[in-house]
Amino acid sequence: MLPAGAGRGLPCQYLGVTSVRITPKSPEVRVPRLVGLMAVDARETAKAQGLLVNAPDRPDFHLTVVDYVVRQYPQPGAEVPRDSMVYVWFDFGEGEGGGGIHEPRVPRPSRGGPQRELDEPGDPYAARCVTGISSP
Repeated sequence: MLPAGAGRGLPCQYLGVTSVRITPKSPEVRVPRLVGLMAVDARETAKAQGLLVNAPDRPDFHLTVVDYVVRQYPQPGAEVPRDSMVYVWFDFGEGEGGGGIHEPRVPRPSRGGPQRELDEPGDPYAARCVTGISSP
């Protein structure tokens, strides 16, 4: 049974209810790592953090699904205001990344390998006869 006047201006503690302070969403969020994710996953990850994503090299970014993010700005871990834009790229820029030129390798690989396993040059059908008996 509630006391007379319960619910009309009395503190919640008399009603058996505890108050919970609801804090507003943090104004700053950390940028997640989007490099290596597919476009669809990058959009969802950013959205979950309260961020927006834009791809300057893809005008049809909202349709892009399976391309992989190769660069992003701001860098992962940076603190930015909620609802900020994170820029992602799906192609390496001029002079960045890619396979590059791998030859010549220094130091050069040693000679040998399969070459060491080959027989000496000559007749491949010549019979080699080695005995312990010497001829007179």
